[in-house]
Amino acid sequence: MKLRMLPALCAVLLLLTGCASLLERTYTSVEPHSSKFWESEAAGTLRAENYQDIVNDLLLLIGQHTETATLRLYNYSDDLTVAETLEQAAAEVQQETPMGAYAVEYITSSSQSQRGYYEISLQIGYRRTAEQIQAVVNATSTEALPSLLEAALDEERSELAVRIGYWGQDSRARVEEIVAEIRKQRGLEQTPAWTVSYYPADGEVGLIEFLLVPQNEAA
Repeated sequence: MKLRMLPALCAVLLLLTGCASLLERTYTSVEPHSSKFWESEAAGTLRAENYQDIVNDLLLLIGQHTETATLRLYNYSDDLTVAETLEQAAAEVQQETPMGAYAVEYITSSSQSQRGYYEISLQIGYRRTAEQIQAVVNATSTEALPSLLEAALDEERSELAVRIGYWGQDSRARVEEIVAEIRKQRGLEQTPAWTVSYYPADGEVGLIEFLLVPQNEAA
């Protein structure tokens, strides 16, 4: 009996493991039509009830490279507080989040008081294309960079953007070591140096961009 139960137990564990990994992906990438972020009765309209909801909504829009959107903001009762909150959230997204610092040129908004909520019109300008945003890959730490850079070189890509899950005090030095090692292994030491940019520029880095060829040759 125990022997017969073992395969079934393994199957259940495999199913649970698969579900866990699926949940992790869902946690890190918001579902486009999740009722938590979208109004159920207003197609294409976001909702927010607090400051963090606004930040999350902006990041959702950036992930989809959305240029204009409407947001319904609840639990706010005066114009000044709404304006200050929107300005603060936009600044945080642009300056302190990896994807915002990497992809966004500007965020502007205007608000109009409605019965029970404020209707916010959002405009987002980008310094990266939708294709560049979709091409960003995820890595747990900088130790994944060698294989990612090797693959990018094999595919003759001109750039690579990597979102990093863990950033330590010595991570920037480690990135420099990895770049030097790969350029040496590939015989690229005499070619133009790669441009490596960190986002956000200050504080804990969450995204690294590698430009593997000079910009005037990328096209």
